[in-house]
Amino acid sequence: MLDTLDAAAVRRWCAGGLVALKRHQGEIDHLNVYPVPDGDTGTNLVLTLTSAQQALAMERDKLPDDGPTPHGQALRLMARGALLGARGNSGVILAQILRGFADALAAVPVVRGRALAAALRAAATAAYAAVAAPVEGTLLSVVAAAARAAERAGRDELGAVARAAADEATQALGRTPQQLPALARARVVDAGGRGLCLLLDALVEVVTGERPARAELTGRSPHPPADDSRERSGSTYAYEVQYLLDAEPAAVARLREELGALGDSLAVVGDGAVSGGTWNVHVHVDDVGAAIEAGVVAGRPHRIVVTRFADPPRPPTSPGPEPAPATRAAVVVATGDGIVELCTAAEATVLEGVSSTDELLTVVRATGAAHVVVLPNDPETRAMANDVARAASELGVKVSVVPTRSPVQALAALAVRDPGRPFEDDVIAMAEAAGACRYAEVCHASRAALTVAGPCRPGDVLALVDGEVHLIGADLLDTCTAVVDRMLGGGGELVTLLVGADAPAGLTEAVREHVVRSWPFVEVQVYLGGQPHHPLLVGVE
Repeated sequence: MLDTLDAAAVRRWCAGGLVALKRHQGEIDHLNVYPVPDGDTGTNLVLTLTSAQQALAMERDKLPDDGPTPHGQALRLMARGALLGARGNSGVILAQILRGFADALAAVPVVRGRALAAALRAAATAAYAAVAAPVEGTLLSVVAAAARAAERAGRDELGAVARAAADEATQALGRTPQQLPALARARVVDAGGRGLCLLLDALVEVVTGERPARAELTGRSPHPPADDSRERSGSTYAYEVQYLLDAEPAAVARLREELGALGDSLAVVGDGAVSGGTWNVHVHVDDVGAAIEAGVVAGRPHRIVVTRFADPPRPPTSPGPEPAPATRAAVVVATGDGIVELCTAAEATVLEGVSSTDELLTVVRATGAAHVVVLPNDPETRAMANDVARAASELGVKVSVVPTRSPVQALAALAVRDPGRPFEDDVIAMAEAAGACRYAEVCHASRAALTVAGPCRPGDVLALVDGEVHLIGADLLDTCTAVVDRMLGGGGELVTLLVGADAPAGLTEAVREHVVRSWPFVEVQVYLGGQPHHPLLVGVE
């Protein structure tokens, strides 16, 4: 039994909650009937919390110093990860719940029962504030009930307050069909509320060491359809639009009004920055262009996702489409607007980052092809892709993984793709082209370290060739030209330069001029890659 909620407990809570959501992912997907019966709430919650856990894992040894307590810092990382990876209406609301929780506890020296109750109240308040038109009988009702029960407990024993909140959340979940006629007609409880109950039960298990005993939930409600004149009909719009937005709070306030006039199911949540923050925007509309254009006016939208509700949902737990025997597709995992455009132009499906095997499998199956080649572009995603290949074979889909480690290798592979030859031969040709493309990455060191090229300090320019540090420099341009020279010293006829989002003006022009001057028989191709963290990616073939 824990007396206080510390940073280690926060990490265990996130991990335990994610395990529970994955275990019940299919069940929650099937409960999803409101506001749109698109069967993806379980999947969206899993993806959202996966992003939260990844944020915790990546920053484990270098927590930000914007909070005075380790547990507060861990909660803020968890909340920000959820914000950046939130999917769907339920994911956006969950991200806001976590943010309210984190904001309330960041400066609390010791988190006991009363502090937990205050955090749940802040989470409920934040969740309601995120939604333009709150509806009872949803995730909002469940978190509000949990907060009320925690406050009524009126004690400082952490385990007792956590149990009270989780127990009342389960009771509130059972009442959701009485509050929302759409649930009563389908005889189900609210999908998002079910996910929150699992997270609160995971918190109880972390704090007390015991998993709450719950009756097995079938998702079916005993309540008959209600005749309620207050019923909201749910979304009647054709599209779901979601994107991240870098913008000022004042601009976001205007954006809320504009999107509210365009559609419904509007939820906008931010990271709490006083200025220049990041926001996750979600809305159901008919006019996709107007929704995105409103984001462009407000700031810089990115990671834009548009879903047409008329399309059948394809969560990982559903049977999925029958693959057409003669069709084939390519799936590329890559980040950067320019890289995405290049791969899309090569008729590949692009996934901008992947958080789970299930997410990658969903994209592979959504192609509807019988033969799919996956280009992962990093070792971790390659491991996921191999798991997907095994899982897809059981569904009648042949997946082959070309082990690319950089987007420049993926572009080289896509350049030789030929649907006219046998699939196996095509995969071999793509793998050979990728293997023949040596790659380099130029970035800045974030901390002091000892590399194979010697010690580096924070801010040094690093040039990695085929994944190993080869050069350490002080000047970005000098290091870029030096690494190109080193690579061409081993031979090569074609140099591909992908310009990063943070590259200074004139960098690639200077590198190109250097290559033309020093290596006159080498062809140079320059593209705006837009990738983060690496001002320049280099491929040599």
